[in-house]
Amino acid sequence: MIPSWKPDWPQAKANLTKWWEHKGLALDVTAPRRKPIEDIPEPKKPADLRTAYTDPVYRCSAAEHRMARTFYGGEAFPYYDAILGPGSLGSFLGAKPGFSERTVWYDPCIEAPDSFGPIRFSTKGNEWWDIHIALIEEGRRRAKGRYLLGVPDLIENVDTLAAMRGTEPLLMDLYERPDWVKARTEEINQAFFAAFDGIYKLVKDEEGGSAFAAFDIWGPGKTAKVQCDFSCMISPEMFREFVVPCLSAQCQWLDCSMYHLDGTTAMQHLDALLGIEALDAIEWTPQAGKPKGGSPEWYDLYKAIKAGGKSVQAINVKPEEVLPLIDAVGPEGLFVMVDAPDEDSAREVLRKAGRG
Repeated sequence: MIPSWKPDWPQAKANLTKWWEHKGLALDVTAPRRKPIEDIPEPKKPADLRTAYTDPVYRCSAAEHRMARTFYGGEAFPYYDAILGPGSLGSFLGAKPGFSERTVWYDPCIEAPDSFGPIRFSTKGNEWWDIHIALIEEGRRRAKGRYLLGVPDLIENVDTLAAMRGTEPLLMDLYERPDWVKARTEEINQAFFAAFDGIYKLVKDEEGGSAFAAFDIWGPGKTAKVQCDFSCMISPEMFREFVVPCLSAQCQWLDCSMYHLDGTTAMQHLDALLGIEALDAIEWTPQAGKPKGGSPEWYDLYKAIKAGGKSVQAINVKPEEVLPLIDAVGPEGLFVMVDAPDEDSAREVLRKAGRG
């Protein structure tokens, strides 16, 4: 099926597939449309924050209003994102989410680790799972072939354990009860597989491909962004001991996996990531105060990732930075995300890159 809001989707899919294979360029260019593709009114935002996050009708209406007014150029595509906030898996496992205007956080649920017991995922009586499924089902009911549905940004591994336990207590656990940390992380992996499978069955396309909510990725099969932001606080040795085993298993289970490398303090783990054979790609997010993803400051990093046999994604690239980035790093296995100020600028980026 070709989404009617993305008529060039077959070519975009082909280009994205080549990118995963480290063979081609993926150019994701979005901008406000000159004219909405469909006249969809903006829904009134609920006064209650929880309702604004969880009401399926409001969430889908707001998403359709935004998508209808967005130009999707190159490999960019419209998709309904049923995410509540990064880290949904933690809420399925007992961490209670809290809502603000800009983000979602999670209150830890493991106070006494030695008596907490195994971490198990079940859909029965699971409030936050039911909320996610209701959000997705509303999109399935209303999409009508216009746009794709995305897997929410579940998050996994030690990051989910940190949400359930608390960051500082978990840092102490690495020293005081390392076997407990490893056992719980393996259980979180199994929970990730089960939750992902349940959602994937609802959002996959007719060929089994799937979109993932974070970083606008689509792949031919089970596709996800994976991460460990907790890694910024631990040594490379600890990363290899506590993170790499479950991360490797996760990448092997997925058909297409992209690691979210977040900030310069995470760069110390690049060698370990490049050593994970099943990992397909690495995305780079510079922290606040650093140049954005299109800066020449990151060219060597992108080259190193590609030399390590992985595809690479550069985000927050300015229109004028696109061609210098492609020239410096090479198009093969490069994914460039651009948010242009208007449709004319977006089309100019595509034209200059030979994609107009």
